[in-house]
Amino acid sequence: MANRVVITGLGAVTPIGIGKDKFWKGLLAGKSGIGKITRFDATDFKAQIAAEVKDFESDDFIDKKKARRMDRYTQFAIAATKLAFEDAAIDLVKEDKDRIGVFIGTGIGGIETMHEQYKVILEKGPNRVSPFCVPMMIANMATGQTSITFDLHGPSCCPITACATGTNAIGDAMRVIERGEADVMVAGGTEACISPLPVAGFASMKALCTDMNDNPEKASRPFDKNRSGFIMGEGAGIVILESLEHALARGAEIYAEVGGYASTSDAYHITSPDPEARQPARCFTLAVKDAGLQMEDIDYINAHGTSTQLNEKTETAAIKKAFGVHAYKLSVSSIKSMIGHLLGAAGGIECIATALAVKHDIMPATINLDTPDEELDLDYVPNVSRKKIINAAISDSLGFGGHNAAILLKKFK
Repeated sequence: MANRVVITGLGAVTPIGIGKDKFWKGLLAGKSGIGKITRFDATDFKAQIAAEVKDFESDDFIDKKKARRMDRYTQFAIAATKLAFEDAAIDLVKEDKDRIGVFIGTGIGGIETMHEQYKVILEKGPNRVSPFCVPMMIANMATGQTSITFDLHGPSCCPITACATGTNAIGDAMRVIERGEADVMVAGGTEACISPLPVAGFASMKALCTDMNDNPEKASRPFDKNRSGFIMGEGAGIVILESLEHALARGAEIYAEVGGYASTSDAYHITSPDPEARQPARCFTLAVKDAGLQMEDIDYINAHGTSTQLNEKTETAAIKKAFGVHAYKLSVSSIKSMIGHLLGAAGGIECIATALAVKHDIMPATINLDTPDEELDLDYVPNVSRKKIINAAISDSLGFGGHNAAILLKKFK
């Protein structure tokens, strides 16, 4: 029989606050973390706004010398992991570290390091490139550095599935514990790519919002008729997963049980979702089946909800296809309205929001939903957070390349 898996620690580094409590308080208040880009001069860019992490000091979490040898995305991962371990009240001195693993994914990796070192090679020549360039830049280093920092020797992996990355990392880590290969897993996603090339590239493909540069807090509008593109975000969302037996043995607080997980592929297009929504719908169905529940048991969906025309049409269609008439009884919301799109970190931070929703029976709102879209007719929890008994919820993520992933969390009983 598979081990039951529970969430016992939450680590959040986000545009609306660092730490679980600040993040959750900001969500419930409908706080926007979107503003003018400060990471670089975006004056000549079509998109000039983003959701940056404010007041992050790597020295608060990492030795200063070591931090200088890490890209910002890796710093975020280690900071969020430290916060998650503290929240879980795990004494690592007493743990068997061979039984603790790390699955942290990223969509892009150390792009800031790449920019900096290309500038060096162009201005000063190849012999001046930092010897730390490659280990700072490569996408697996958030997992590697986290394992090193906390001396963890269990299963180690870096999933990369674009915007589905964080959800895949948590789901795959769940399977490791279910199989009995680890007692504890550090899982989630991290991203720090508010830098010139990604912003210019996403804008060129018309994925970013470019018509709200003077009104950034209203720019991310999931499910709104006037939505016009996503907002780049950054940060990290890390959860501590444990086998139920391990968590109970140490008297841990449990936020939620990870009841189900599924992953499918559209196999349709490199960036556009399949308008028939067959595979995201099947992903919902498989996650519910994996949890041993019925579709009618789901109370809330923390949606991918990117604030793009195509995503919301497809995601709504998938929900209707999977849940039938029950789609009109469940509630759906997108926290990207407040924190933007954290790309590879989105699934991690949205899993945290979903766990807190299940724990506290309250759903964060979709802010800026001011003009209903007649094609989108579900309950999207507009503008104000709302109380609701949540026994089971799904956090879903949809990524470029056709990646679909869904995690089902249920109230621990």
